Amino acid sequence: MMSTSRIIFILISIIVLAIIAVVVILRRKKEQKPLSTLAALAFSLVLAGIIFVDNRLISYSLFGAGIILAFIDIIKKSKK
Repeated sequence: MMSTSRIIFILISIIVLAIIAVVVILRRKKEQKPLSTLAALAFSLVLAGIIFVDNRLISYSLFGAGIILAFIDIIKKSKK
């Protein structure tokens, strides 16, 4: 059985991803830029972190890698 803290962690993660998805959808209407490969990989790693929530080391590692790749993508896009 899942503890209350795990359920809260999963719910917060899902809510944050839903907010990000809404922002992306709203921005996409203004600008028709496709999702970059690096951003897609970062998003996939964050989702994998949510899926592997039972193993904290793997979960947090995937979250961290996803966030680092997202920052790299943001920096690369801001230089263009």
